[in-house]
Amino acid sequence: MKSQIFYTDRYKVIEASIADFLNSQPDFLSVRTATSPRAVGDAVQDLLCDNFQSMLGDICAEYSSTFARRAMADLAFTDTDGFYYVVDVKTHRISTSFNMPNLTSVERLSRFYEDDKNYFILLVVKYDILGTRATVQKVHFVPIEFLSWECLTIGALGWGQIQIANANIITLNEQCSRKSWMLQLCDVMLTFYPREIGKIHKRIGYFERLRQ
Repeated sequence: MKSQIFYTDRYKVIEASIADFLNSQPDFLSVRTATSPRAVGDAVQDLLCDNFQSMLGDICAEYSSTFARRAMADLAFTDTDGFYYVVDVKTHRISTSFNMPNLTSVERLSRFYEDDKNYFILLVVKYDILGTRATVQKVHFVPIEFLSWECLTIGALGWGQIQIANANIITLNEQCSRKSWMLQLCDVMLTFYPREIGKIHKRIGYFERLRQ
């Protein structure tokens, strides 16, 4: 069995509901917070955490929005089929030239995906600012395996951090299978680690020469 949210058009309905909800809100920013992407992100996340359950409708069996700051999820829910979804909320101001958000650790995701009923979801809100009003232009509500590797990269932090290479360009491969995406992840990492080893050898050589 597959998720009835993401292997039907239901997730697109949820995306539209998120955009409509956020655009219907009274101005929730001040002159100061409107210029801060972090403040806008926190405000959007708070609004979604408080209201997202109602957007899911009767498919939601359990819902939670209370997590530690470094947790994998900003909110999470279980559907009526027993699938468990952790949702990472990201915001991106489209008028900025470049942004490379971290998504999750390759090690954490790999362990989480050992259970086929787990889904790691990206909820990306793309917005722009006019005065003190945030206007949502686009919402992505998709499992990470729907993100094409064309728009992803790996950052050298811990085991490796999956990142969106440029938040202005998010390429989707909708209906991509978990197996296909994870095999690509393995190929990416088996190329990434040898490059990192080469960099480390160069750094060791540098400090050996410096010590001499």
